[in-house]
Parts: sequence; structure tokens; C-alpha cells
Amino acid sequence: MSSKLRIAIPGAAGRMGKTLIQVIQQAPDLELGAAFEHPDNAAVGADAGEVCGLGTLGVAITGDPEAHENAYDVAVDFTVPVATLNLADICAAQGKGLVVGTTGFDESQLTQLKSVAHRCPLFMAPNMSVGVNLTFKLIEIAAKALGDSVDVEVMEMHHRHKVDAPSGTAVRMGEILAQVLDRDLEQDAVYGRQGITGARERKTIGFATQRGGDIVGEHTVMFAGEGERIEITHRASSRLNFAQGALRAARYIHGQPPGLYDMQGLLNL
Repeated sequence: MSSKLRIAIPGAAGRMGKTLIQVIQQAPDLELGAAFEHPDNAAVGADAGEVCGLGTLGVAITGDPEAHENAYDVAVDFTVPVATLNLADICAAQGKGLVVGTTGFDESQLTQLKSVAHRCPLFMAPNMSVGVNLTFKLIEIAAKALGDSVDVEVMEMHHRHKVDAPSGTAVRMGEILAQVLDRDLEQDAVYGRQGITGARERKTIGFATQRGGDIVGEHTVMFAGEGERIEITHRASSRLNFAQGALRAARYIHGQPPGLYDMQGLLNL
């Protein structure tokens, strides 16, 4: 048996899935154990390496994750909520670790997902980038220092294919701001402005979303005061940083007891 950590990649024929497989192939301590796709996807049956342009890897993409219990140790999922929830049930039943980078869950789905953490190690983060998670900490520090003396706005940009808005990362930034500033995000968030809106209320947490082209991801939190403003920005230039962070998370939870794990714990933040 290989001493390498065996990783399963759902959505193996997608943009993020391909990037994850490429990074796995470059890591000396990891190997691709299984690759999954929707049963109707044209890539089912094909070699995952061929689909990713890496040559033959000997791992066929399958539409049945449940049948591959012995092929992997940790699954890394960046698909869609319904597919992630299905995989979470499988991982919990089989005692596999699960790293979730999927976004767009509603509250009910989040509750359902977190419920599997008592049966398997579950790592969740709205963004797997180490840099973004450091940015979360900087936002927290700035909000504590500036308090109610500034207006806060969250701005994000992503590629034209992203289906949820605002991004999970932007929402997490809003949650951090609301917690530090003692605000209710559900009541105080403003997700769009048009027409005669009236003067801005201080307690507002504004969100602006842009979509276009192949933008991997940009997030800015603006703290705007009288005579000055501070902007904390993270820009991703490729998906590699998300893949590297997610695989770091897979290493982190492998061998851990069932529970809910996150990037703040991994980075000791």
C-alpha cells in the first residue's frame, strides 16, 4: 500500500478539479486516489490525467463515489451544494475526511453539512487561500481599531461562470465585520443600490458584486472615514493558491478525529 495520502476529487473535469489534480501530481506526499463527476458528464469513464492534460494516470473518472471506499483517504470538494451534501453523507458513512471549498449553501444546507462532523473530520472554509484567511484577520484587526468611526463596504469580482453572489468569501468578510462592530448582518447588509437611496447609515455593511471574463477572484474591504480611507485587498491570479490551501487542509485533517475544522485553526489564527 502506498504511504502517500490518497485524495479523491469530485468535479474532476471542472476548472477547479483539474487544478487540484495538477497540484496533486506535483506533490511528493499526495496521490490521486479517485476522481468523480456527475453520472451524465461526458468525462465519466475517461482517465482523469487525460482529461487534465497530464497523460494517463490510471484513475478513471467515475459517476459513483460510493463504490470507491477503498481508493482514497480524504475527498476535496469544490462542486455545488447538492453534490457536496451527497458526498458528505458518503464520507461520514465510510469514515473519510472531507474538505469543502464549495460555496452557495443556504442555511438549511449548511446545517445539514455540519451535522456530519460528528461522524468524520470535516474541514470547511469559504475560501481555501492562505492569503485570504490572513486577510480575514487583518479585517478583524482594522474593524476593532476603527469601530464606528468609518463606513464599511465589501467589494468582490469573479469570473463570468460563478453562479452565487456575493461570493462566500465576501459574505465571510461581512460576518467578521458584523461580529466585531456588533451589527446584525441580516438586517444591516445592503446588496445593491439604485435610485434615491437616501444618505448612508453608519451601521450599513455594503456589498458590491462584479462578474466578468476570467477573473479568478478579487476582494476588497473599504473602511471609509472623514479625510482618509483604508482598503484591505486580496487578489488571486490563479486557482493554484486555492488548490494548495485545500490540499494543505486535507493533510491537516487526515488522521484527526471526527469534528469541524477550519482554516483559522490550521493557521493558528
